[in-house]
Amino acid sequence: MTLAAAPSLEVIGMTMRFGAFTALEDAAMRVEPGSFHALLGENGAGKSTLVKCVIGYQKPSTGDIVLNEKQVTFNSTREAHAAGIGMVYQHFTLVQNMTVAENLVLVRDKVPTIVDWKAEIKALEQFMDSMPFRVPLNQPVHTLAAGEKQRLEILKQLYLGRRLLFLDEPTSVLTPDEANQVLGLLHEMTRKQQLTVLIITHRFREVTAFCDAVTVLRRGKTVGGGKVKDLSIDAMSKLMVGEEPLRSPVPRGAAERGKPRLVIEKLSASDDAGMDALRDVSLSVHSGEIVGVAGVSGNGQSELVEVLCGQRHKSAGSVKVSGVTYSAARSQMQKLKVHVLPELPLTNACVPNMSVSENIALRKFDQPPVKRGGWFVSMRAIREKAQLLIQRFGIKTPSPGTPIRNLSGGNIQRAVLARELSEPADVLVAANPCFGLDFAASADVRAEIVDARNRGAAVLLISEDLDELMELADRLCVMFEGSVVHETRPSLTDVAAIGRCMAGHA
Repeated sequence: MTLAAAPSLEVIGMTMRFGAFTALEDAAMRVEPGSFHALLGENGAGKSTLVKCVIGYQKPSTGDIVLNEKQVTFNSTREAHAAGIGMVYQHFTLVQNMTVAENLVLVRDKVPTIVDWKAEIKALEQFMDSMPFRVPLNQPVHTLAAGEKQRLEILKQLYLGRRLLFLDEPTSVLTPDEANQVLGLLHEMTRKQQLTVLIITHRFREVTAFCDAVTVLRRGKTVGGGKVKDLSIDAMSKLMVGEEPLRSPVPRGAAERGKPRLVIEKLSASDDAGMDALRDVSLSVHSGEIVGVAGVSGNGQSELVEVLCGQRHKSAGSVKVSGVTYSAARSQMQKLKVHVLPELPLTNACVPNMSVSENIALRKFDQPPVKRGGWFVSMRAIREKAQLLIQRFGIKTPSPGTPIRNLSGGNIQRAVLARELSEPADVLVAANPCFGLDFAASADVRAEIVDARNRGAAVLLISEDLDELMELADRLCVMFEGSVVHETRPSLTDVAAIGRCMAGHA
């Protein structure tokens, strides 16, 4: 059955067990037809599990799914798709070297051996004419802007006849303007009863601007929800985290910034394909200052971090730390007190099969009291130090000896924080430090970054979360196509102006 109009969805008493672990317990949710509904919750609250059960990716242990007031059972995602349910994922699922038209046609379940492209283009033009937005059919996907790619992902679902859309953090790679356009267009379609939308997001700004109602999960259970107009951000936050106290924001010290600690001049570097990724990047960070770097993903931010932590060679330019030419060698990073919180810490900052305590010790394993004469390493000293830091940084782990890969994303990030910030830093480089983290974990990470700044560190904060940068940064730079195209102070600008620079309209 393909849905012709905006459907309703209800989940009743859904429980999902994996052996002895219960991911969902008697969860319930009601999404009204033609509504824009938010599904909120901390990491591990059960949001993804609930959605996977609805779309047929997993079969729940117990519970019912009611679509358009009729009970349904989906044994596969194909059956859910046939019923008009579609999923727009956080990362694009497009074939970059194909055109828009090819991406649309080839995603169908049945494609003829020989495609009549003239007829297909004509049919696609008619489809585009019926949509509130369009993307050029003959344009290769790799030439599209991020906002156009996200619109294409949505068009792909609508082209396949899906009228109940699940959106998983859909704006993480968009500028603020692009995010507002995409969500605004979907909101308009829900108002016309053409679509029902369920969005998973951590951004309260999106909830308050576009959503009609929310459902909140905590530890696998539905703990509340209601109409957005009746709920404050504080009320939604408390539903998400329960009675667990959140760390209060650390106020930024009022002292004037000190001397330049990190100075980057005309830095250039190539990406993995040998193309220019950084072009004459120049910026400085003073002690007691947070300099934020904004930009849509893929504009050179990752390469900048890799140069600063020694994972990529520069092709031109210079980097100095405290007046010393900086090469990012491990011994030099220790001597100059350069600390790094890289993106994707399990991949870039940890040894997955090693224990939590061993990963925490990576910065100091060859120094006393861990190293004791020759090559002897004291495992007792490693465990004792780890125990102290696990408690201080609130790392939730079964034991210090647990392999770090077994921890949640937030606790892996806390372990890296413990290693990098347990001792004073002169320079701190943090790349998307809260990406994928829940409300409580993000508050902890941001508090630690501000605390390092207040203790005199020069902090370079690279983030795709513009709200985070506007909250934390003393100065703000924007990168576009490998260059710094704009610099300002958050107090002297607004999100819209920064968003235009991120899109190349400086």
